Amino acid sequence: MSNLSGFSTSVIAAFSTEVVQSWTTADILTLTTSQVAALRTDQIVALKTAQIRALTTAGVAALTTTQVAAMETEDVVALKTSQIAVLTTRQAVALTTDQIAALTTGNVAALTTTQVAKLTTDQVVALSTGGAAALTTANVAVLTTTQVAAMQTEDVAAFKTSQVAALTTTQVAVLTTDQVVALGTSQTAALTDHECGSLDHHASGGNGDL
Repeated sequence: MSNLSGFSTSVIAAFSTEVVQSWTTADILTLTTSQVAALRTDQIVALKTAQIRALTTAGVAALTTTQVAAMETEDVVALKTSQIAVLTTRQAVALTTDQIAALTTGNVAALTTTQVAKLTTDQVVALSTGGAAALTTANVAVLTTTQVAAMQTEDVAAFKTSQVAALTTTQVAVLTTDQVVALGTSQTAALTDHECGSLDHHASGGNGDL
């Protein structure tokens, strides 16, 4: 096969997983967005990493949420930054916690602010420490207060000073006591006076966690 675009979506969906696995990367490049969306979940699972990486950005954006959730973890991790960047918010939210936990620092850094702001608390909790440290300052700034409060203590402790400096006063105000205690000297030094006041509020017992 060299040009799959001539097949109807019903024919594409009828191919066996063995046939799907035989497609070359050149074949994959010819898939239309409608054909990509028509792939069965077992066909998605059958795709090799190189085949996933061969999907056009339009093809990636056409994946259904069910298809995204069915992708093998190693295939999600292998996505190119350009592919990660075109995931819709619905697709990003469809990523399983196992897929999120496996994301490389490069994957996480490629996430857009729109995608990050829509992540569920379970997904935020699933981020690895390295993943949390790879969030861009723009992505840190758009985290919701619910997401910030849900973050693992060790992930907050792994924040670079530039990430801590990107936190808004509202975000700092919802840090849990354990998260605040985990902050290092250089991290707290990156906070503004107003934000430090929020930390003092924690220390004095003003936040209901104490």
